[in-house]
Order: sequence, then structure tokens, then C-alpha cells
Amino acid sequence: MSSDNSGSNSKGSPFRGDLDGLIAQTPQPPYYAVIFTSVRTPGDEGYSDMAVEMEELARKQEGFLGVESARNEAGITVSYWQSVEAIKKWKANARHLFAQQQGRDKWYQNYKVRICLVEHDYSF
Repeated sequence: MSSDNSGSNSKGSPFRGDLDGLIAQTPQPPYYAVIFTSVRTPGDEGYSDMAVEMEELARKQEGFLGVESARNEAGITVSYWQSVEAIKKWKANARHLFAQQQGRDKWYQNYKVRICLVEHDYSF
């Protein structure tokens, strides 16, 4: 675990196959996690490009700490944030709102979002 409060903002994107950034370097707790679990529809239809764009945009948001993502039959993306207010601002970002609508219209069969307070973490 890192005590660097900048999170993994300088790391590469796991969407691009960069192994160095697969585990976010988060600060000491407390902080928040947004867990996005999804089942995709068949085909890409611009999904991959939008996923990269959304990660790049999230990294620029005040309060963003890092992101981790994996996909098989279900996808799980966990983003880390300094505060609930930062999460609300990200959810309300105009481009992110557009991506959310695209997700409902063509990319996801279903999804669930969970917001959690991280009180403890440890690493190996």
C-alpha cells in the first residue's frame, strides 16, 4: 500500500494491457470505492474506446485516487475516490452521463453500482 495521496494517476491504463497499473496505489484509508459490476452485450460498438476515454477523464477529476478493472463473463471495475462529493461530481460529469446512457442503450445486459467506505486495507 502506498501513502502517496496522488493515487495511481501516473499509472497506465489496464484497458491498454499495461500490467504496471493493475492494482491501484491508494492512500491510507479512509477513502471510498465505487464498484461497478456488469454483464456486457455481444460486440464492441465503441465500448473499448469509451472505456479508455472514461478512465482518462476520471483520472482528471478532483478526488480520483485510482481504478482497477477485470472482465470475463462479468466485468468488475472499482474506482477509488477521496469523498462522496467527488463521486457525485464524477457521476454528474456530462461526458460520463453520455457514456452511462450508451451503456444502458447498447453495452450492458445489466449492471450494479455499489459505493463503499474503505476503512482498512493492506497489501502483499
